[in-house]
Amino acid sequence: MVYLIDASVFVFRAWYSIPDDMVDPDRNPVNALYGFCRFLGDFLEELKPEYVAVAFDENRGEHCVRTAIYPAYKANRESAPPELKLQFERCRAVTRALGLADCADIAFEADDLIATLAARMRSHGHMVTILTRDKDLAQVLKKGDALWDYPTGRRVTYEQVPEVYGVNAEQIADFLALTGDAVDNIKGVRGVGPKTASTLLRHYPTVADIYANLDGVKKLGIRAAATLPDKLIEYRGEVDVAQQLTRVRYDAPVAHGEPELRRRPPDLDSLGTLYDSAGFGEGLRRQARRISAVA
Repeated sequence: MVYLIDASVFVFRAWYSIPDDMVDPDRNPVNALYGFCRFLGDFLEELKPEYVAVAFDENRGEHCVRTAIYPAYKANRESAPPELKLQFERCRAVTRALGLADCADIAFEADDLIATLAARMRSHGHMVTILTRDKDLAQVLKKGDALWDYPTGRRVTYEQVPEVYGVNAEQIADFLALTGDAVDNIKGVRGVGPKTASTLLRHYPTVADIYANLDGVKKLGIRAAATLPDKLIEYRGEVDVAQQLTRVRYDAPVAHGEPELRRRPPDLDSLGTLYDSAGFGEGLRRQARRISAVA
């Protein structure tokens, strides 16, 4: 089993859940860093995984492949404050010191890095567990794979995706293209919500199939089905753009392969220096020594 970690989910969770009065000797907040270190340490100590990679999002701006397609992509989000950006850098340093592969790219998002690594590791016969709470990554799953929100213990296997999200894993991107995704500032078809999108994709497996069968759409047992084809035609351009935004990419420039994803023993000296600079106590160090003893 390969474990691919969507770092931002866990960094932001710690940022919002741990008070920002937790600071280093220079008065820089380290709340997100501490929470991320605890998460990684607990995960490694409990699972003792053999293959792990941690994917980070960088501040892409105009360089993002999706922004080039749609300049308003994620424009509704506020930029991360400088004190959080610094913590992301320190999280990457701790990741490496713990013996884990890390990756980030200025043009591709963490989702793309994870998708690319998942496909690469499957070619070597591995199944994949993605540590995240982001449903978008469900589209990466294949038989035997799972999404896992480690802190809550919630797992969604490939087989459970329809029950949880209303569509098959392979349909997640089309589902989001129809409904839109307010979190990422992606427009869909006005008036098409999750229930309608799920019904459409249950009858027609892809967006292309839906548009090829608009006469059939009128006959479905959907509220306002008679007018739905006209709406779909009206918003065809938005749906085409949305599909390019919601689909993960499998061509991200990730250099890592199976050897690089094999976990290494923690570098205890480097970790000690990083924890000292953050003002952390002995708890994380003791955990790192336990992890090192069985790595």
